[in-house]
Amino acid sequence: MSGLPQQGAGVSGDLGNEVEGYLLWQARVAEAEQRAREFAGSLDWLTTAQREEVERRYVADSLLRARADLERIAARCVSLRGEYEQRYAELRRRCVGVALAVCAGLTALAALLLVL
Repeated sequence: MSGLPQQGAGVSGDLGNEVEGYLLWQARVAEAEQRAREFAGSLDWLTTAQREEVERRYVADSLLRARADLERIAARCVSLRGEYEQRYAELRRRCVGVALAVCAGLTALAALLLVL
């Protein structure tokens, strides 16, 4: 039992993926907030309101960048899936072609041996 959803797991697999995605995003938010606090903490001259504004903007910028990264990765995954599906279909056609050629060759050889 690996804990990972199996392919074809259906609705429960989709739910598992959504929960995992949600938890990963919440971890990203918590990380951005922690980094924002550390960044603003080094600026001793800021007032409380200014510190909160810097933290808010830092978090917003971090999450915007993270979202762009995730969207770029998702687009690449879709692209790779298409490439792999195309390659698989090509290999399957080749395999069937070779199998048919071998069967035809063996049939011709058997017919030739029967004639002789």
